[in-house]
Amino acid sequence: MVVSGLEQVEQLLLAGDLPCPHCQAALRPFGHGRPRIVRGPGSSRLKVTPRRARCGGCRRTQILLPTALTVRRADSTEVIGNALIAKVRGAGVRTIAAALNRPESTVRRWLRGAGEVHAQWLHRQGVDYAAIIDRELLANAPPQDTTLGHALNLLGGAAHRYRERLGLTVPLWSLVGVFAQGRLIMPVRTRHRS
Repeated sequence: MVVSGLEQVEQLLLAGDLPCPHCQAALRPFGHGRPRIVRGPGSSRLKVTPRRARCGGCRRTQILLPTALTVRRADSTEVIGNALIAKVRGAGVRTIAAALNRPESTVRRWLRGAGEVHAQWLHRQGVDYAAIIDRELLANAPPQDTTLGHALNLLGGAAHRYRERLGLTVPLWSLVGVFAQGRLIMPVRTRHRS
């Protein structure tokens, strides 16, 4: 689960005002997840110890990640987003990997995680948020060659307009992370033991 501000979320958890995404019962504080290092642009690193919450209804637990992070990825939303933009502009895996100083195998997984089915989901998210924030974004969106291009254009436009209207200083990629629910690319599937 991605959240916009960990301090605000802490207050919501303590007050019982943060709903479970599965059953809508109140989430409560339930310790912390394991500390992790997330790679940002260039050589920057961010150490994160995410908050864990547990639902009072269905008893499921949630890890609450800041919006600058993408679910189950070791790189920030900004880094992955820049890779997707480069893909839309026609760059290949090797070029993107070299520009971002990441292994080709990692970049290849990101690009596969933004395949057509996921790009369609991102596009729906972009349309929904653009319609809420400013319907003119839908009418004036420049044409793109791919669904992913349309999706990123709408998400970025909605994030920019939202930030502009509210006078926020939140990074654009963090808002895109909120709109994409922390799933700018498909999350890695985890294996469950039998």
